[in-house]
Formats: sequence, structure tokens, C-alpha cells
Amino acid sequence: MTALQATTTERTTPVQRQAMDSETVTSARLEQLRRDFGHLEGAELLDAMVHKAFPEKIAMVSSFGSEAVVLLHLLSEVNPTVPVLFLNTGKLFGETLRYRDRLQDKLGLTDVRSLGPDPRVEAVSDPAGDLWARDADGCCHFRKVLPLAHGLKNFEASITGRKQFQTGARASMPTIEQEANADGTPGRFKINPLANWNLDDLKNYIEDHKLPRHPLVKDGYLSIGCMPCTDRVKEGDDYRSGRWAGTDKDECGIHVPGLVDGDGI
Repeated sequence: MTALQATTTERTTPVQRQAMDSETVTSARLEQLRRDFGHLEGAELLDAMVHKAFPEKIAMVSSFGSEAVVLLHLLSEVNPTVPVLFLNTGKLFGETLRYRDRLQDKLGLTDVRSLGPDPRVEAVSDPAGDLWARDADGCCHFRKVLPLAHGLKNFEASITGRKQFQTGARASMPTIEQEANADGTPGRFKINPLANWNLDDLKNYIEDHKLPRHPLVKDGYLSIGCMPCTDRVKEGDDYRSGRWAGTDKDECGIHVPGLVDGDGI
């Protein structure tokens, strides 16, 4: 096996990921951050993290999906020069790419960085472009996990748009947490300013600030990722039921402790 092949195949199974999700990481600095800023959320937490805790060492990870405009708008008011990392997997809806461009211009975000899969890895892992149909975890790994790991390499903290209501694994998610490195030691910090927000909070914020919605929302897409793995949500179904429908998969892998951080796309 070549070094390139090893890079594309070293990943955890869904069962291993579930076990890893239950692990917690703590450190003296995490405890101090929670004492100082754990009572904050939204714009106040963003401001504290960007200007006090991690000046010039923090980035936002955004999918530019159905709710992304809320956190992006908050960041634009706190500091529009903070880097925003966007995973352009090569499998996104065209509407998402156009929405990204529109929001970047409308909100005045000055450092939106598109991260894509390494073409050399893609040639080995998915030469026909259909890996998503056979191995969704493997597709997510080289299209999302590996590019984000590279993109976040020089940052001490990442800002995510995750909320507690989205999945069972996120139900008790704090606003400030810390990733585990592969060896179990404390790693990069992860900031979740909207952890406690619900769908009504998001909807009201969007309406109050007259922000543009992702164009696919009106067509029944409530959680938007890659085109092959995203379906419309039927009335009465779970909010994220359109993601990897018909499988037990509900995370792309970039939120799993022991791997890398990010805001799932």
C-alpha cells in the first residue's frame, strides 16, 4: 500500500465513531474558557472568542447550507475578516455555490476559503465519481475530512454552526468544547455559538434581519449537503431525515473526536 492509499483509507467505521462520540476531553484552558465565557452565546460568544481568546487563530467552518446565514451574519457584524472555510466537495448543488457567492458579497466577508479534495486522492479513492453510492463514509472522508484537516492546521479553534436539536449526539453539546487528538490528548477548541438555538430562533433571526435563505429551502430541503446524499424532507419527518436517507449515517465525520473539527456540511 502506498502512502497516498494509506491516507485515503485510514478512517473509523460508524460503530467506532459512535464509541468515540461518547469521549470527552478536558484541559485547564478549556475549564478557564468555560468559566470566563461559558455563559455567553451568539454574537457575544463570537466576539469573545475572536477578539479575546483566539485572536487571529480562529476560523469559521460553514456549509453555506439552509441555516448558515445566521452564523455568517453574526460573524460579519463581529469581524468580517475572520477566515470562513467552505468545503467544496465537488458534489454540491449549484444553488449552494451560488448562495455562497451571494452571501460573501452581501455580508462583506473578506476571507472565504474553498477547500476541495486532493485530485491525487480522488484519483485513487473515487476515479468514477460514484463512491458515495457504495461507501458514503469513504466519500466523506476524502472529500471533507482530509481537506478540512489541512485547512484548519494553523488554527487553534474553529467556529461551528451545530445546534443541540439537530441530532441525538449533539443534544448535550456545550458552547465551548475541545477536540481530542488521535492519541487522546486535548487538541483544537471548537466553539458552538448557536448550540442552544432552536429552529424558531433561527427562523426569527433570518426574518428579523431580512436575510436571504438558501434557494433549496422552499423546495423542502431542510438540511443541505452534497447533492447525491441530500433529499427533500417529507412533512412530519425529522429535520435531518433528508441527509443520507435510508441509512444510519447522520454525520460526515468532521465532528468526530479524535479526527478533526468542523461544521458538518
